Amino acid sequence: MSELVLVSGSSRGLGAHIAKSFVKNSYRVAINYFSSQSEAEELEELLGANSKSFYADISEKNDVLTMMEKIKNHFGITPNILVNNALAQYEFNGDLRKKADEITTEEINKQVQVTINGSVNLIQSVLDGMKKKNYGKIINIGTNLFQNPVVPYHDYIIAKGALLALTRSFAKDLGQYGIRVNMVSGGLLKVTDASASTPDEVFKYIAEQTPIGEVTTLETFTNAMMFFAKKDSDGVTGQNLIVDGGLTFN
Repeated sequence: MSELVLVSGSSRGLGAHIAKSFVKNSYRVAINYFSSQSEAEELEELLGANSKSFYADISEKNDVLTMMEKIKNHFGITPNILVNNALAQYEFNGDLRKKADEITTEEINKQVQVTINGSVNLIQSVLDGMKKKNYGKIINIGTNLFQNPVVPYHDYIIAKGALLALTRSFAKDLGQYGIRVNMVSGGLLKVTDASASTPDEVFKYIAEQTPIGEVTTLETFTNAMMFFAKKDSDGVTGQNLIVDGGLTFN
């Protein structure tokens, strides 16, 4: 029986592409959505019997526990691979973002609520199943912006920076149970819902700055991320793989 993956925030954008990649590679996928029910149901129909969509506000622990029960009832097992992809609604356009002297703690907390609280809720909900198998993979989606914060996405960068700390801290604690925790960090991806408003000249500029002269695509990013889901990566935990064409060096 194929492995089961839970991808948070996977009804559209990068999350949907991740879900498609897993099904393509013969995994079963639980699609999590919050506000995009119709998109999640369309994706479920597209992916077929190896997928099922589930609602949850991942920042709410009770929502996550209810979702996990529904996942177990549908698939008969709990996920042994978790991809923490969800983020609060965001638009990647630097001209629209607030500078350091303008941003509020409420705006920062909004991102942290989903990125950190949501990830912790999801991780804790799958731990019992992973511990029983003495095996599990947790893959957190980061950003290269905490390597080089060239745009003032302060709330987003702060939340993702905290997710990197969580990755390392949880990897140390959970390794004893055979659970690996890693992060994959992309550059500006072409094109997701969040980056759809990014001006073309920004993509062009980024491509010119990379050694390979390319902007990272959804396919390029997801192909690299799949490494952490496979047995090939069993010797790796607590790491952050940056997939941005060499724009930043880790």
